[in-house]
Amino acid sequence: MWDNMDSYPEWLEMVSKNADVETYNQGWVLTDTFFAMRQSDKKIIGIIDFRHSLNEFLKDFGHIGYSVCPLERRNGYATEMLRQVLAIAKEQGLPEVFLSYMKGNVPSRKTILNNGGEYLRDFTFNNEVGEVFSIVL
Repeated sequence: MWDNMDSYPEWLEMVSKNADVETYNQGWVLTDTFFAMRQSDKKIIGIIDFRHSLNEFLKDFGHIGYSVCPLERRNGYATEMLRQVLAIAKEQGLPEVFLSYMKGNVPSRKTILNNGGEYLRDFTFNNEVGEVFSIVL
């Protein structure tokens, strides 16, 4: 989403509005966005979104989207980020969440499986095939 913004302040304003039930974009869904910060050096190493519900567009993409900085990948950060956000989703009362990955993104598939993901179905977006998984909370 940030890649569609002109500036960080613009992105931050949008994210802040989308985290509030009074101001979120009605074409989207209520979403909490978290930065993942490594404690040892206070470096931001990733970002993760928790979508409280799904609309027609998000039914293929799921409740949670995440990214880890390229230089920080393959260190288990995505798995831990997802684990922590799954706890938040459970606290919010969701019985299960849906996640997806595009088939070329093997590390994302591993992250989902490491957190108990169960394959549900394939989908196609922009001529690419993805898979949807469920994680029971």
